[in-house]
Amino acid sequence: MMSPSSSAPRPRPRGWTRLAAVAGLVLTLGLGGCASVYLVDSEVRSFARWSPPPAAAAPQWYLFDRLPSQNEGPAARAQTELEQLALQQLAPLGWRVAGTDDPAPTWRVQVQASTLRLPHAPWESPADAFGPGYRMGRLPSGQAFWMPGGMRIATPYYERRLSLLVRDARTGQVVYETQAAHDGRWNDSPEIWRAMLSAALRDFPQPPAGQRHIAIEVPR
Repeated sequence: MMSPSSSAPRPRPRGWTRLAAVAGLVLTLGLGGCASVYLVDSEVRSFARWSPPPAAAAPQWYLFDRLPSQNEGPAARAQTELEQLALQQLAPLGWRVAGTDDPAPTWRVQVQASTLRLPHAPWESPADAFGPGYRMGRLPSGQAFWMPGGMRIATPYYERRLSLLVRDARTGQVVYETQAAHDGRWNDSPEIWRAMLSAALRDFPQPPAGQRHIAIEVPR
């Protein structure tokens, strides 16, 4: 049986309690900040060919275009969800989906998205993602040896690509093209697609030339 003296807690070094309290407060604040939002950063390229440029001024009426493969089965449901997200992003810009009582649509809008799920990030090796980790130890003689450091859990990595095209409904000519690419570990698909669409339509209808890095805050 353990004696009462052996079970008594050892005295902590002076300042330990204050240090622990400060560390706990910092951790709590850090976790609180991380839990509020996360960033979806996208690489965006946009191209405008309006003729003349005021042609895109709000209000405008459009309809969505689809590929034949986007009209069947699960792909059709996914495309409907994506178009709803695009509609939500275009509405504040003064662009509306044409209804039966609205003017004839001037534009056709096509939105496409794809996701590639990787078992681990491109810079990680399969051993890092799936195998046991190892760390180096030393014997009393100074000789080095390797010991298991615990099993790592694989974390998937996602490469997402999105594009939105605007065509002249009469001629079929593409007058606006925007692309967004995002890579990361987040798997909150609707929110990420919404953030990528927001980034892709930044500065619509007259975006600056060249590639842009745009980060969108997403509530958690």
